[in-house]
Amino acid sequence: MENNNVIPSYREMVAGLQDMVYNTALSIVQNVEDAEDITQDVFIKLYEELDRFRGEAKLSTWVYRITINKALDAERKRKAKKRGGFLNRVWGTDEEQEPAHFNHPGIELDKKEDAAVLFAALSKLPNNQRIAFLLHKAEGLGYAEIAEIMKISVAAAESLQARAKTNLRKELKDYYQKHFK
Repeated sequence: MENNNVIPSYREMVAGLQDMVYNTALSIVQNVEDAEDITQDVFIKLYEELDRFRGEAKLSTWVYRITINKALDAERKRKAKKRGGFLNRVWGTDEEQEPAHFNHPGIELDKKEDAAVLFAALSKLPNNQRIAFLLHKAEGLGYAEIAEIMKISVAAAESLQARAKTNLRKELKDYYQKHFK
């Protein structure tokens, strides 16, 4: 008799993890359409590779890793496309693209400007600091789970978080001095 309690059905898995995947992707790429595409890509990959899941880590840890990798890949592609944009404009093959507008559904309207400034500052952090910060602050994960997701030690996760906070303070210092005197 097969034990179906170990891994939920694919449909149950999607229902249970969809918000986590979408919110994590959105926090990284800061664009609704990209986050939706990444979410879809993550669940396609999960469907294709679910039989390879060995259960050495929690399912959510594995899904976070996939989501983060997909989101960082999407960012790299977008940045590469921007770098190639100059040549495309010179040769006349670039369609004008609107800059991404920050619109995270979990942030109240009156906080959107502050959130946009914060996420812009976050985008300037090294990826490992940004991911550790987002997993801790946006996803509410503890350092042990962050360490497992990022495949680093707990001390390294704590250090990344501390460096991210220090770098964010430096990055946001002028903004907060202007707006919150």
